[in-house]
Amino acid sequence: MIAVNDLMRSAEYYRGVLGFEVREIGDSGWRIFERDNCIIRAGHCPDAVPPRELGDHAYFAYLRVDGIDEYFAQVRARGGRILKKLRDEPWGMREFALETIDGHRIMFGSPIGV
Repeated sequence: MIAVNDLMRSAEYYRGVLGFEVREIGDSGWRIFERDNCIIRAGHCPDAVPPRELGDHAYFAYLRVDGIDEYFAQVRARGGRILKKLRDEPWGMREFALETIDGHRIMFGSPIGV
């Protein structure tokens, strides 16, 4: 669950840049962002501490994705703010990180060789 300042802007970002489906849940202050087996619930909280002020503590999720190379290329082409470029890590994962339009950070990864 994440707090966002502008719910509609965040929904457009998750849909347009990250390729998530956006669902309404009967409450205008909440949305669900869904992709593959991941669900992120976002709530309109204009008075929340801005995630950018938290630095590396703003990471809220590690999402395992299939086709990480293609997904990275899509996110970058759609204007995603990449914090860590796609690379193989010694712990056996191929991963990249980004910062969302609200300042939240997400790490995406896939096992190397899968």
